[in-house]
Amino acid sequence: MGLHIGDVAPDFTANTTQGRINFHEWIGDGWAILFSHPKDFTPVCTTELGYMAKLKPEFDKRNTKIIGLSCDTVEDHSAWVKDIEETQGCTVNYPIIDGSDLSVAKAYDMIHPNASGDPKSRTAVDNQTVRSVFIIGPDKRIKAMFTYPMSSGRNFDEVLRLLDSLQLTAKHQVATPVNWKNGEDVIIPPSISDEAAKEKFPQGWRTLKPYLRYVQQPR
Repeated sequence: MGLHIGDVAPDFTANTTQGRINFHEWIGDGWAILFSHPKDFTPVCTTELGYMAKLKPEFDKRNTKIIGLSCDTVEDHSAWVKDIEETQGCTVNYPIIDGSDLSVAKAYDMIHPNASGDPKSRTAVDNQTVRSVFIIGPDKRIKAMFTYPMSSGRNFDEVLRLLDSLQLTAKHQVATPVNWKNGEDVIIPPSISDEAAKEKFPQGWRTLKPYLRYVQQPR
């Protein structure tokens, strides 16, 4: 059975570049983003890990921890980090999980359950499906997830935008429209009647259709 939005994120204990962690304990009472990579010393992933390091202060503002996973050992990660910092001009300021036994990748349904073998003999192509992002809420449930091919770098600005939407909608019982950015108008869900909306949004709203009502973003 695969994972779905709303499922409890699989818990695990693993070694990382910042020590051994229990995942759910490490998340604590905030949000978390787990983003995975097929192999260390790969070009696209090198750019991704560097960019996430640069974005970390923005995730910190949102009470969100970030953690990487790659299907190699901590020793390999530590060597790779030096390349990332040299080529991307940043400090890798978050942990990277030792995924060499593939247990975390399997728990998150990113690789075939029978996959095995020495991590050093496994290629990036062998692990190519381990290219996912999971956004996990304080309740330890998966709020969003997506997977990219190896050839296409992920848009982590979109991950930040999606996180803003998830946190806003969880707090204020609204929805966000296409291409929404923080500060723009949001949508009143059809599950909220006009009567209930009057109490919740006394400033009023714009009605395009009975099911499509725009309101100023709550603060």
